[in-house]
Amino acid sequence: MTAGDTVLPAQVSQNPGLQTEDIKRDMVRINMRGGHVNPGDLAIGVILGRTSEFFDFFVYAIASVLVFPKLVFPDASPLTGTLYIFGIFALGFVARPVGTAIFMNVDRTYGRSIKMIIALFLLGTATVSIAFLPGYTQIGSASAVLLAGGRILQGIAWGGSWDGLASLLALNVPENRRGWYAMIPQIGAMLGLVVASALFTYFVTHLSAADFLDWGWRYPFFVAFAINVVALFARLRIVSAPEYKELFQYRALKATPVIETARAQSGNIVIGAFAPLASFALFHMVTVFPLSWVYLFTQQSPARFLVIETVGAALCILCIVASGRLADMYGRRWLLGVTAGAIAAFSGFAPQLLDGGAAGEIVYMTFGFILLGFSFGQSSGTVAGNFPSPYRYTGSAITSDMAWLFGAGFAPFIALWLSSHFGLIMAGAYLLSGAACTSLALTVNKRIASR
Repeated sequence: MTAGDTVLPAQVSQNPGLQTEDIKRDMVRINMRGGHVNPGDLAIGVILGRTSEFFDFFVYAIASVLVFPKLVFPDASPLTGTLYIFGIFALGFVARPVGTAIFMNVDRTYGRSIKMIIALFLLGTATVSIAFLPGYTQIGSASAVLLAGGRILQGIAWGGSWDGLASLLALNVPENRRGWYAMIPQIGAMLGLVVASALFTYFVTHLSAADFLDWGWRYPFFVAFAINVVALFARLRIVSAPEYKELFQYRALKATPVIETARAQSGNIVIGAFAPLASFALFHMVTVFPLSWVYLFTQQSPARFLVIETVGAALCILCIVASGRLADMYGRRWLLGVTAGAIAAFSGFAPQLLDGGAAGEIVYMTFGFILLGFSFGQSSGTVAGNFPSPYRYTGSAITSDMAWLFGAGFAPFIALWLSSHFGLIMAGAYLLSGAACTSLALTVNKRIASR
């Protein structure tokens, strides 16, 4: 066997004399550049995938505040219409675990590449179909039904878009660099927000209110389909490569039935779902909710606030990158615990800032995005190591679904309803509850790990 040969699982069974260390050494030469699996290829695929998914997410979220209440519920008050839309918004997160169950079966039957093609085309089609949504004045209540249907299809597609590249990336880097590579997928989320906010800012500022509500808002949804196609080919380039297929198998990143995984790993799934709740609750408290509050209860221009969000997201990216360094120095669980405490403290004065006029809004968003960067940067797969190898791939997908459902799915609705009825102080209380859940989950996980 030469230095450039690659040992595959099938060859191992035929050559039982091969030593374990030799097998590991040769397996990581797949797609080798400098003798290692190239993390750069994986990182690009992960970032593009996350950017496309979150661009779709934020395009819908921004339209949920600026467009859909007037388009779908024109006879309701602005607050009531927005609450109705936020209820539809949550359907995407409810449908996400269903998508995971469906597409894990597709993965086992037809392979990861087929699953990715179907899921991402479904996501792009569902998103672009919303661009053609007729309003209540054209088709009545059917407009809300169509919007809900498009949102559910988005959620199903999100569940199916789990490709395991983030897990594969984490497993093929040095242990003392895992915090650095764990933050890479999270950059894509903020890039999606930057592009979506910038697009809506352009159309809001360059079109009249009537033109924007008539046709201008639809263009970002068309862009979403093009971005999804680019992301699909970038991810397929890696997922479908024979070498990476073998590496997925070697790392035991294979789809298992969702029900079987949930039964066998219920405890790890619950801990994994609650561990990032502080960052996921904050995620919506600095993106969707403040936009709705400013739009409904202040005289501030939505374009101005979208610019603040764009700048905040760029600042958040810098903090996400910094979180990788800190996590490698002090540990990912330590960083999540510290940021959970900081988010709890932030919840005490955040309402006063958001209600403090233009200057208060800027301070609120600045502090919020800084905290989000450090916490969200390490929130992905913090307890994935708890899963035994056979369940790691599906278990990580289910955990992500549950975390987004409990931590973010209903956050805009709950925060807006509480704040509109009892004052902004209740939005701070909601954020505090997320920080408490994270602290509790990390404590339980630490005890499990010590055993």
